[in-house]
Amino acid sequence: MDLTGAVGHHGDNLVEKILTVLKPLPGHVTDVHVDMLELTTLQRSPQTQNILAPGCLAQAESSAARSLWEAMLTSKQKEAVLEVRRQLVEAASKEKLPIKMTMGRVTPDQLCSYVHPFRGSGEALESHCGVLQLGLATAQTLRHQSLPRWDACLAFERLLLQALGDSDFQSVLRQLLPLMKPLEDVGDSRSDRSPDECGPDELILLLIYLYSLSDQAPPIDHQEALEKALEKLERELIGAMTLVLTKEVELSPLVQKLTVHIVNNSSFDVRKE
Repeated sequence: MDLTGAVGHHGDNLVEKILTVLKPLPGHVTDVHVDMLELTTLQRSPQTQNILAPGCLAQAESSAARSLWEAMLTSKQKEAVLEVRRQLVEAASKEKLPIKMTMGRVTPDQLCSYVHPFRGSGEALESHCGVLQLGLATAQTLRHQSLPRWDACLAFERLLLQALGDSDFQSVLRQLLPLMKPLEDVGDSRSDRSPDECGPDELILLLIYLYSLSDQAPPIDHQEALEKALEKLERELIGAMTLVLTKEVELSPLVQKLTVHIVNNSSFDVRKE
């Protein structure tokens, strides 16, 4: 059960999504790299990637930023995003900067449009840099390409949790098999996954999530037939997962660490061959 919280997708919190989808701030473990290009007039190019210092989430010097961070940390995602918009609008109003107010659903482009007016005012930029960095982190998270996959994993975790209350562990475990889809060869390249399809990282997390909850499922009788059926299913899962990994163009750092750990701790010794 200790692993459930660590590998689960708790999608109702904005801060958790930010910490998950944005890349880490170099040299830090608990902060992220916030792209500051929106606060400049530079065009996005390979050259501009290395000349701008990144922003971050740690904004201890600004009381407004601390207040916003607490709201992002403790509120549900919808409420947190609305608070981000409110504080950006309030900051622009204090500096008498022109912004175009729009109602309805908050979008990444809308948040960025509230940030852009600060480009031409160094004093305003300095006064509100904490709120602006948190606003940019929110916008970059909401438009991140991995967010649909996050939401898909969250939905599937909820289904697995519900299914464990109604079915035996083996039946629930079998539901993971259709998700293990390897990339297909298309000419000299590989096909791409749709934004909401699970990749190797997500499949590993779902397996850990399900096995960590298995003790909460209805108990399986220790009958030989049932044990053999479970072993057969696990071999199918191993085979399907192996095929997924072998079809990947590049393995993620998580998968690389796991495979290195497995090899280093394996009892197999090539010298015995």
